[in-house]
Amino acid sequence: MNTTAEAIAVKPSNRTADDLVQDQSTATTVGEITSPNPRMRCREVNVWYDANHAIKNVSLDIGQNEVISMIGPSGCGKSTFLRCLNRMNDTIPAARVDGSIRLDDQEIQDNSIDVVPLRARVGMVFQKPNPFPKSIYENIAYGPRIHGLTNSRAELDELVHTSLQRAGLWNEVKDRIDAPGTSLSGGQQQRLCIARTLSVSPEVILMDEPCSALDPIATAIIEELIDELRQQYTIAIVTHSMQQAARVSQRTAYFHLGDLVEVGKTDVIFNRPQHKLTEDYITGRFG
Repeated sequence: MNTTAEAIAVKPSNRTADDLVQDQSTATTVGEITSPNPRMRCREVNVWYDANHAIKNVSLDIGQNEVISMIGPSGCGKSTFLRCLNRMNDTIPAARVDGSIRLDDQEIQDNSIDVVPLRARVGMVFQKPNPFPKSIYENIAYGPRIHGLTNSRAELDELVHTSLQRAGLWNEVKDRIDAPGTSLSGGQQQRLCIARTLSVSPEVILMDEPCSALDPIATAIIEELIDELRQQYTIAIVTHSMQQAARVSQRTAYFHLGDLVEVGKTDVIFNRPQHKLTEDYITGRFG
């Protein structure tokens, strides 16, 4: 994705995010919140942490076979919103979520939903690689075992092989498959975690700043992998790097203080943003 350098590298001014909030209301999202082929539909999603209203009436579709990047300043709610998509906020006692979040035709907010199979369908890759304290093989085999996805050791071996291949890691680890997952480099550990996510046959993959702890070479490998995975999966990624968002995503959503300010095609968001808050963030005036 080509994005003008000027759109990402402008000298910041002295204006703060609070100044900009006073300039323009963000009550209504600018751009097209819907997708022609959505896998997930979110409508009027709100999240509170005790009295803190962290996400405010956010509506957004996550489209099939696309990467959508969620960008915005620290504390704007993008990771909180991402965690709503597989109910990871359920693990936070102070969190309360309302609104509608549908995976295909299933309302995932329903109290009857079992979150364990949900989190297999909507997998999460976290900011820092978190391999299990097990071998490379067992890191991949763990999920299929607990979900009963294979019937024999041969099937499990094949699934481990396929998952590592899809994550671009097989050739690097095939001769040390019994080595600890923690013995890999940071970039390899992150791809191991991606392979672990793929092993349980997800439909949607969530990535929360997956490259923030990696060097540029490892980041480039992960970004190439994201582009390949898009052919088969639906991907939502939170990133602080606007350059990364421009490279990997087809749509971009800009969050600010809990509001979804603007969403649209990535090249439009970076080159012709419609909302002033989006423009000021993209051009480096704050954030």
